[in-house]
Amino acid sequence: MKTTILSIAMTLISLVTFAQEKNKKMTFDVDGKCAMCKERIEKAALNVKGVKYAAWDIPTHQLAVIMDERKTDAMKIKTAIVAVGHDTKELKATEEAYESVHPCCRYREDNSDDGANH
Repeated sequence: MKTTILSIAMTLISLVTFAQEKNKKMTFDVDGKCAMCKERIEKAALNVKGVKYAAWDIPTHQLAVIMDERKTDAMKIKTAIVAVGHDTKELKATEEAYESVHPCCRYREDNSDDGANH
């Protein structure tokens, strides 16, 4: 009886441990300038199936994500971000996508890092 209970307990512990490995934390650079950029970038990332958390830091331009690797990967997230007009190191937004962002959010022609809240 004890060995059966012990076996069941070990199986459950193994399953819980395995289930926790599906979530991966990662960060990557995303170009932007302000609070409107932050909202747009985070929304684009969160709209990717499998992304559970997304937070973009204005001063460092770092996007932190937690994603389910069984449902998505970093390139899918980056593709969603460039689609809304923000560049990453690997992918660049099309001119059309870039031009769709608010004029104050255009980071390519103005390298100032004012971090203003728009």
